[in-house]
Amino acid sequence: MPKVHRKAHGQPLRDEMRRQGLSGPGLAEKTREVDPTGRGVSAATIGRIAGRGSTARERCELSTAWLIAEVLDAPIHRLFSLPPPFPGDG
Repeated sequence: MPKVHRKAHGQPLRDEMRRQGLSGPGLAEKTREVDPTGRGVSAATIGRIAGRGSTARERCELSTAWLIAEVLDAPIHRLFSLPPPFPGDG
């Protein structure tokens, strides 16, 4: 699965979470509701993707980014930098 990078060190994600009044655990719970497998994204992973400290991560799986963007009802490309298309696609 391809990896995506969070934009602006996660600031757009933090802004959207704040705008919607969602904490990391709250966002994690909502990802379970939209995940077809029911697993969702853990609160720890949300914390690493949205975080600013030494445990923050710049990259995550595309499927993780999709679930987060789906819950936030935000265009995924506003929160994450998507990988380029494969040669020959499109």
